[in-house]
Amino acid sequence: MKNKRLAILMRARMASPTHPVHRQQLLRPDRPPLPPQGATCSGDADDDGISTGARRVSLNDVKELMRASFSNPTDKTEPMDANLEEFSQAYLGLSQEGRRELLLGLARDCDVNRARVCELMRQYLTVELPHSVGANAADVNQENRVLEDGGILAVFYRMERNLRDALKPMYAGFFERLNAHPGGLKLLTVLRADLLSLLAKENVPSLRALETYLKEKLITWLSPASLELHQITWDDSASLLEKIVAYEAVHPIRNLLDLKRRLSEGRRCFGYLHPAIPGEPLIFIEVALLKDVATSIQEVLWDSPPTPEFEATCALLYSISATQASWDLILILWKFVFLSQNSFLQ
Repeated sequence: MKNKRLAILMRARMASPTHPVHRQQLLRPDRPPLPPQGATCSGDADDDGISTGARRVSLNDVKELMRASFSNPTDKTEPMDANLEEFSQAYLGLSQEGRRELLLGLARDCDVNRARVCELMRQYLTVELPHSVGANAADVNQENRVLEDGGILAVFYRMERNLRDALKPMYAGFFERLNAHPGGLKLLTVLRADLLSLLAKENVPSLRALETYLKEKLITWLSPASLELHQITWDDSASLLEKIVAYEAVHPIRNLLDLKRRLSEGRRCFGYLHPAIPGEPLIFIEVALLKDVATSIQEVLWDSPPTPEFEATCALLYSISATQASWDLILILWKFVFLSQNSFLQ
């Protein structure tokens, strides 16, 4: 069964990439496949909506699901989970233009409340410091003691906390809830991939701010402590091996023999997995164990028979790939992590 599934994938990848259907699926694997040319879709969904069975979901419906996720009380988890699940499914079915409009609305309508920030700043500036605290006070501890003795320090703490909260964009809580929802982290990577695609065409400041904020949150949520290093072998599940074939970006895997060669003696393949996205490595690398340093990549890819491992004197990292377009920041980080560790050679 594993060989059959992999063979099907190989045939799909070896199909002409110039065909619009194949090209879209390779570039956007998270999108549903397009119907064959000449076929019709049930539901008559237009560019701003999707069709799910007999019920048509419009862009406005998706926006309402998103707003409901903003406004639900935090103690009522069941309605929120249902809203987030419906939003996730509906967003993945939106057209490119529908996603653009939704993200633009999210960036502009759910940005920082600057009127509130200005009001809090005015209040903050009206609080006068005691005369004993100068503008050039060098000792912060001494300054805090003076303020605390006068009871003013608590006022500053409260106002500074309010300022920090006000400086958070309104979509911050939405991202937090989505990250905690099963499958939400995967959707957040899709959102950022869409943002990067939009910013490549139009440099909208609000979209840029949204992408930057999401990028910073993803770096936090994908900290090294939350990732698991896994050696990928031929005995892994077919779905995992299919992803290795599909996302190999440096040296494409030609066929099953090529895949098996990269996972057999004298070779290593490692991936970083996140518990929120099971069965899909965020990043994977391929390593060749060689007797001498290779002078060309052909020596690595077509080393037959491979160097016996007990004769190997060097390890060559010849490929590193990410499974999502939005993993670029993590990919850059882990290039250095992999190069600084040698545990994967053992």
